[in-house]
Amino acid sequence: MVTAIKKYFDHYIKPSPDNSEDVSAHSLRLATTALLVEMMKADTSVNDEERRAVVKTIQSQFHLTAEETDGLLRVAEEEIRKATGYFEFTSLINKGLSYEQKVKVIEHLWEIAFSDSRLDKHEEHMVRKIAGLIYVEHKDFIEAKLRVKKKLGL
Repeated sequence: MVTAIKKYFDHYIKPSPDNSEDVSAHSLRLATTALLVEMMKADTSVNDEERRAVVKTIQSQFHLTAEETDGLLRVAEEEIRKATGYFEFTSLINKGLSYEQKVKVIEHLWEIAFSDSRLDKHEEHMVRKIAGLIYVEHKDFIEAKLRVKKKLGL
């Protein structure tokens, strides 16, 4: 497992000496993925719908293959285990994403929260907390929630 994570890190995340922007892009992928995984676990029960929603979001947003997605998920889960909170992830998002992209992250969090067709109070709390940490206004937080509910037919 550790070898697979190191291999993924060296191939996809390790900085190239001549291209510092790639580091930022890969770090942002990792930070966003970590938050999505944390959302999946927020209600203490991970089900297939939530896992599929996380995988689908990662693959579509980052244009990754199934193998790359699996590697990114493993690295994100390892980073979550080492993290002391959300700050490590949200600080990267604050530095690297535009406001519109941050709202999109909140929308993705809502998609994971609603993927099992119900919203747990812990899930809602987490989305609210992350929105605050990445400075998404309450109005946009609510609008993202309503867009996702409409999209999912809830």
